[in-house]
Amino acid sequence: MQIRKKLFLMFGLCALALTASAQQDPVLLTIDDNPVTLSEFLYSYRKNNAEGVVDKKNLEEYIDLFVNYKLKVQAALDARLDTLSSFREEYASYRDPQILPSIVTDADVETEAQRIYAEAKERAVAGGGLVKPAHIVLALPQQAKPEQGVVAKARIDSIYRELQAGKDFAELANLHSDDRGSAAKGGELPWLESTQVFSEFSSVVWKLQKDEVSEPFQTPAGWHIAKVLDRCDYVPYDSVKTNIVQFIDRVGIKQQLFDKKLQAVAEQQGSDKETVLRQQIDELTSTDADLKNLLREYHDGLLLFEISNRTVWENTASDEPALQKYFKAHKKQYTWDQPRFKGIAYHVKDAADVKAVKKAVKGSPFGEWNEKLRTTFNNDSILRIRVEKGYFKKGDSPLVDREVFGLNTTVKTNPDYPIDAVFGKLLKAPVALEDVRQQVVSDLQEEREKEWVKQLRQQHRVVVNQEVLSSIKE
Repeated sequence: MQIRKKLFLMFGLCALALTASAQQDPVLLTIDDNPVTLSEFLYSYRKNNAEGVVDKKNLEEYIDLFVNYKLKVQAALDARLDTLSSFREEYASYRDPQILPSIVTDADVETEAQRIYAEAKERAVAGGGLVKPAHIVLALPQQAKPEQGVVAKARIDSIYRELQAGKDFAELANLHSDDRGSAAKGGELPWLESTQVFSEFSSVVWKLQKDEVSEPFQTPAGWHIAKVLDRCDYVPYDSVKTNIVQFIDRVGIKQQLFDKKLQAVAEQQGSDKETVLRQQIDELTSTDADLKNLLREYHDGLLLFEISNRTVWENTASDEPALQKYFKAHKKQYTWDQPRFKGIAYHVKDAADVKAVKKAVKGSPFGEWNEKLRTTFNNDSILRIRVEKGYFKKGDSPLVDREVFGLNTTVKTNPDYPIDAVFGKLLKAPVALEDVRQQVVSDLQEEREKEWVKQLRQQHRVVVNQEVLSSIKE
């Protein structure tokens, strides 16, 4: 469904900039006296006939599609779908990122980055500054047995004696540390604040001077020996600025700045944020046709999706009687290029379960087989069967190929489920709705959509300015 929504949002998207004066942007058509300009139509037409588009349409074909599109949008407006809070919120999520750069400047971002940096620096300094440590750790599980702790303590003491004898810290970390990520770098860890590590770690390491090595100590992770490679109050701003700006983008701080600035202007004007935003949009789109068309496409595309979903897609997909009726009436048009095995390929531990599986699903609707098998065989912590369910053609499953289609295929046996079996029936063509449900749903949706468009054309007066249309052809 999300893919379908994206397609609707892309309807008519292109990079065409036209000024909208009365002379340069004439009215191409009207729907109940609501004008649609030439630039809006061309914006859509050129996108949907651009290089790389497979299903290109000529002008006559496309004008009909475009009218249908506008009629559906009008139906959504008539149904007041644009007033729903869900629509407004989703539209804002597309609209606001386009408007945000005109409200939140680079200077605003820089000020916020400086503020975040200052707070982080103050916090780090209060905690003893930054430390760049290296460590050797012998990991212990949280529920380690006493004897495991004794062994780990003996090993860490042995490593510490080697350090006291002059052995290189990095070399010993590489050899012995269970933190293999840092071990490969001689035990080196990144710059850290005291709040980023276990308190048992920071209480030891933050007391060490540069190049000083600790005695063995224990944290919830295990036994450690640590060395301070360097320490400072905090890193320079320029070294972390890029990361802070990325953080501002990632966690939505820009949106917060956007809302605050709109609110500040609204308070100055004695209005509200939406009014201020509307004013900004009007100002931007008065000189930027691309933005105007883009925002309209987002707005209309979301409405188009919602009205289509309510009127055709969702209703049709859940209308079981209508789907059954449609399938029976058009059954002959649904065929397969080769037979299908409708059933399951399954694997069990116990030979007795081969018949038990068949008994469990026999007589039940095909769509309920998975649940039947789950509750019958895998309803506790012990999994008794493995099942693949579906419509298998030759080549889909080695087991079905061998057992159903009689092919000489090699089936790789799972040692945990060594007994293989199949159950179901071989179909030359679909015999029930469930065999081709997706295609039937799609076909009935298409039929209903055509009927809907027919009704819309009867309900609304559409007038195309043939003179303007002819100018495009010329």
